[in-house]
Order: sequence, then structure tokens, then C-alpha cells
Amino acid sequence: MSDLFNFHKDERGVAFITLNRPEIHNAFNDDLIKGLTNIFKDMDGDSSVRLVVLSGNGKSFCAGADLNWMKSMVHYSEEENFKDSQNLANLFFTINNFKKPVIGKINGAALGGGCGLVSVCDFVITHSKAKFGFTEVKLGLLPATISPFVIAKIGQSHARALFMSGHIFKAKHAKKIGLVHKVVEPDELDEKTDEAITHFLQAGPLAAMASKALIKNVLIKEGHDLIEYTCLEIARLRVSPEGQEGMNALLEKRKPSWI
Repeated sequence: MSDLFNFHKDERGVAFITLNRPEIHNAFNDDLIKGLTNIFKDMDGDSSVRLVVLSGNGKSFCAGADLNWMKSMVHYSEEENFKDSQNLANLFFTINNFKKPVIGKINGAALGGGCGLVSVCDFVITHSKAKFGFTEVKLGLLPATISPFVIAKIGQSHARALFMSGHIFKAKHAKKIGLVHKVVEPDELDEKTDEAITHFLQAGPLAAMASKALIKNVLIKEGHDLIEYTCLEIARLRVSPEGQEGMNALLEKRKPSWI
């Protein structure tokens, strides 16, 4: 396991991934990108993992690109820059398409690519002192690889205002625009994250994954295909072992087996 991030999984099937470069605000480099991509791919096929909590060590969540990494790219050709960008884009794509719930526990500043990580989490909790920003334009660059995921999260209007200004904004505004879902005080972050984990674990594991896939497919289907798809999905879940267990637990006034 990479020393660039910590990983452990508890008896409930909750996997904790914590970025571990606090001295440089958990910034990206090639090795961190590769390590995170690989571990999410591995966990996708691991039935013992029910959900993931992504966070950072130290005062920051993720400050985007490592300056030393950026220094190495200064003299890259356009082709080399394209290949490098593909690796980062693949990380965001992999997490965004991860089948199981991903909770973002944003422990501090999330800037540039760090906001990209925030945008691909399914539920995001942060504290009132955290700051956010799409700061690439201040370097003469742009938030290209994260843009599909960020725009899906906050919409075109907020993306225009923030992408073109590079303005750094507070957690309250991040919640207002939909980038994060819950803002708590710093000393409440651990407790409130545990509460969120408990809520997500109430869901049937297969139902949670099916719900995530449902949202993606509903957005791209229309007309009769959409109606057919949604009806087939609920029919499939109703007759599945998990669906049968959930409905019987309700009728018998007991907890289902996954709790």
C-alpha cells in the first residue's frame, strides 16, 4: 500500500482512505494519482467493501497539484501533457463511476484538483473553516479534467462564476451551490461523519449500488426506453434476495440482515 495515503477497512465494510501528504497539503503527484486509481478499481470488485470515506491528514484536504510535479511538467510537449492529463482524468472518472457510496470527509482546504475529488463524492461533509476554489486560472490554466464532474454537481452558472475568476470561497457557499451537502463545526466533523456512515449502512448494499446506477441511466435515457428501464429495475430488485429480505423484514417488524 502506498505511503501517500492510508487505508483501512472496518468490520462493517467501511473503507477509509486518507490522503497522507500533510506537509504539502495532500497535493497530487503521479504516484498518488496512480495509487488512488488502482485502489478504487480494486475495491469496486470487492464485495466486502460497502462504502468508502475519503479524507485527508493535516489541515488541508487536497490543494491540487504538487508544485514539484508541476515543475516537471513545465517543459512537457503538448502530447506529454495530454497523456499526463489523461491519468488525472481517469482518477476522477474511476471514483465517479465507483459502484458503491463514496463519502467525502473534507477536513480542510480543497483547491483545484482537490475540488475535483470533492465533486466525485456521493455525499460530502465538511467543516465551517474549510475553503474551496477552482484556482487554475490564476496560473494561466483551466480546470479542464475536473470540469465534467464539477459542472454536473454545481451547474453551468456557478461554474462560470468560479472557473473564470478562480475565487476562493467558504464552506457555506460550497453548500449553497451544491458542492457539499453538510457543513458542521470543526470539532463535530468526526461525529457527524460517523452519523452519515450509519445512515448509508441502513441501505441494502445491492440497492445502494442499483440506486447510483439508476441516477446515471435516468439522465441519459428518455421516452419509452426510460419507462421500460425504471420498471425493469424495480421489478428486478423486488424479486432479488435482498429485496425479498427487506420487504419481509418490514412485514415482520425486524431489521433486515444487512444491518
